[in-house]
Amino acid sequence: MGSLLKLKNAVALLGLFALVSIASAADEMPETSPEGLVLIDSKELKYVYARPGASLDQYTKVVLFDAYIAFRKNWDRDYNRNLIPGTTRVRPDDMEEIKAGLAEMFKSVFTEELQEKRGYEIVETAGLDVLAVKPALINLDITAPQLSNTSMDRTVVASAGQMTLFMELYDSTTGEIIARVVDPAVDNRSGLAYRASSGTNKAAARKILRGWAATLGDHLGEVDAATTWEEEGGE
Repeated sequence: MGSLLKLKNAVALLGLFALVSIASAADEMPETSPEGLVLIDSKELKYVYARPGASLDQYTKVVLFDAYIAFRKNWDRDYNRNLIPGTTRVRPDDMEEIKAGLAEMFKSVFTEELQEKRGYEIVETAGLDVLAVKPALINLDITAPQLSNTSMDRTVVASAGQMTLFMELYDSTTGEIIARVVDPAVDNRSGLAYRASSGTNKAAARKILRGWAATLGDHLGEVDAATTWEEEGGE
């Protein structure tokens, strides 16, 4: 348990540094990270960094930290400034409720995908076969939030919104970072407009989260900086 507590402190510091870096970075990402991770190719995720020679094949269990959630900068100000008649202003309490709900959904979706579908046990203690996953969902931008203090909002949208996954993978005993993923995702319904609701917003978020969880599950045991996060045997 002591190793895991040390890991929490390391994750917090690295996560803060990386989030600040990403927020101010241009679209072009550096080939190596400050920790020595190498940018590798991926058809599924926009940016994947991995430690040279590292793999995940020794891990059969996962410590899944609570997801840190952050809205796009000034999202509430912009939303309230451009309110559609008949809709309700976003309050700080609303944002906290949305963040808590999304963090809970993240844990539920990733637990279902990794443990129930793929057999990777979700645990709370460190171990030689335990991978630590530290996730964050940043730049959260919801087109039409359905707020708990009203049931009268009527908004037609073409997309529920967007968010970016920032996820770091660590060895739970040494605290060494193994890989980092940064992947923006946008809800896309082929441009078809629909009436936003709590249900459509949750369905869109769940679909995006399920895709990320499946990608992690597919590559547990296959991450290798000498190759890529893609099917072995490719060109």
